[in-house]
Amino acid sequence: MGLFGRNYENAGAGIAKNAPKKKAFFRFMELFGRKFWKLIGLNILYSLFFLPLVAAVAVFFMRYNGTIPSGMPSLLLIAGLVILFVVLFGPATAGHTKVLRAFVLDKSVFMVHDFFKTFKSEFKNSCIIGVIDCFVALCIAASIYIYPILIEYYDSKIFYVFFALALSIGIVVLMMNFYTFLMVIATNLKLKQILKNSLSLAIIALKKNVITLAVIAVFVGIFAGLIIFADMGIAVIAMSILPFVPASWLGLVICFNSYPIIQKYIINPYYEQRGEINPELLGDMEESVDPEETLFEDMGGKEKPVTTNKKVKSGGSGKKTKHKGKVIS
Repeated sequence: MGLFGRNYENAGAGIAKNAPKKKAFFRFMELFGRKFWKLIGLNILYSLFFLPLVAAVAVFFMRYNGTIPSGMPSLLLIAGLVILFVVLFGPATAGHTKVLRAFVLDKSVFMVHDFFKTFKSEFKNSCIIGVIDCFVALCIAASIYIYPILIEYYDSKIFYVFFALALSIGIVVLMMNFYTFLMVIATNLKLKQILKNSLSLAIIALKKNVITLAVIAVFVGIFAGLIIFADMGIAVIAMSILPFVPASWLGLVICFNSYPIIQKYIINPYYEQRGEINPELLGDMEESVDPEETLFEDMGGKEKPVTTNKKVKSGGSGKKTKHKGKVIS
């Protein structure tokens, strides 16, 4: 007896190979569902590299509150932890991006192995990009803190211009980051070319970048609101989720939206100049294969459904004979 009265033992018509492609949102949700637990594991692995920054913040507040002496040793400890984080941030992000790209391309990946392999192989360029990112983030944070004070103190409109300029630079650098680490792990371009291409793609694919930016803003805004404005209990719960959730989820959104742009404008033209096809796209280019040259045809969606004969014939004595298995027609 089938579930809810239907016979699920019968073979259906299969899935058509050239079935209509799902919309991007549904493809992303399907990917997210399949990789849900792996994304949590990847987030935990990536979060380990933020421990030096967390430790530096903890030491700073202990020093500020007088829990530990406010001398030179504690100051050097904070500086050392911050420098360690800045150095490790870029390579860790490269390893993180490598695994996420494999998820998006639906390629097999050994998460920990590939993470640390990329961490080592792309250390130089990713470290430089990470240092630049941290420097820009520090400058933007300082601008957000200082310019409102200057505006209120001097009552001058010129500081509004500087403030808007600083925020604009921060947004452009953030959109560039949608592509920098992806190009580091997916191409053999030099650092100067990576930065130049990232700036170009931040402008060329502006619509896609704005969508990605909006998703990030909503997600970060929700978490920041829970941590800053909610009561202590909810804030603690939100902070305890950070090692498990946000980085890999947002990273998957970035890779899903941005990597096709890199394929279109960077990778595919390279192969076209060589008269080749990007291996990453071979699964989506069935029309490029001559049907007459194929030995076998995928009949998914075309074959007739196969039904199982469940009737049992009775013998001459009036007794039912045992069914000897499935009849194959």
